[in-house]
Amino acid sequence: MARIKGGLNAKKRHNRVLKLAKGYRGARSKQYRVAKQSVMRALTSSYAGRKERKRQFRQLWIARINAAARMNGLSYSKFMFGLKNAGVVMNRKVLSDMAINDAEGFAKLAELAKANLK
Repeated sequence: MARIKGGLNAKKRHNRVLKLAKGYRGARSKQYRVAKQSVMRALTSSYAGRKERKRQFRQLWIARINAAARMNGLSYSKFMFGLKNAGVVMNRKVLSDMAINDAEGFAKLAELAKANLK
């Protein structure tokens, strides 16, 4: 039985990595060994970045809600606690959007939260 060499598979693997490294500077886009390291690092960073983006958006929403709540005489924590006691189930993204685009509606929610503080 004839021996099968791995040249074709190695070439495929190299091309796949080099394709991912397209646009990198210098050896990072030309040499397989260097490109592989750069691609691995980039993929790791992009995975972490997707998690980080979620944290940053939540942080932004909370800052917006806090600013709007303070305009209505409440702190963020008291506002959220009042809403929870009132049984209002709205996520921070929607509350943040309301704070920006619907000030009257947000003010009504703030009054509801004030009424349900214990």
